Amino acid sequence: MTRRTREHGRLYPRIVVVFVYLVLVGQYESFMLPLAVILSLPVGLFGTFLFLQVMGLSNDVYAQIGLVMLVGLLGKNAILIVEFAVQRRQEGMSLREAAIEGGKLRFRPILMTSFAFIAGLLPLVVATGPGAIGNRTIGTAAVGGMLVGTCIGVLVIPGLYYLFGVIADKRKLIQDEADEPLSERFGHGHGHAHEPVA
Repeated sequence: MTRRTREHGRLYPRIVVVFVYLVLVGQYESFMLPLAVILSLPVGLFGTFLFLQVMGLSNDVYAQIGLVMLVGLLGKNAILIVEFAVQRRQEGMSLREAAIEGGKLRFRPILMTSFAFIAGLLPLVVATGPGAIGNRTIGTAAVGGMLVGTCIGVLVIPGLYYLFGVIADKRKLIQDEADEPLSERFGHGHGHAHEPVA
């Protein structure tokens, strides 16, 4: 494997993280709240590198493919909690209550889907025969990251949401800023955009 190929392999997870952040900025209409999702990812990445080290596998292109997949899956888990907390916050709950509620109600679905995914990858972790190293590397990277990221992430994500929610509340750019889009407010009859001009 050439040096240029290794450099490109290490670049892909970074591009994925930036892309996920920008999509979440558009979804939450905030530059701060998506950081609760992004900063939960290093926990899973630590698990990936820990398991690769324990299994004696290298951080090669196969591991990078596992990392790209892992960023999407761990990001999905974090989004489930943050999205639910944001909805509860908009319904009038305090920031702290919304964070706790999001973590509690999304806990079981996240564990169910994550452990089902880990169980499906176990055959790759113990693969033998032709191509075994590539299969074992992808499987180990994904299983390690998903296991650590899920077990610790479900505890970390509500706290991150609370932290960045407090920061976002203090940094409103407009004094009486509304959370719902302007098109929604006019669509429900709060405005008079379609009245004829006298």
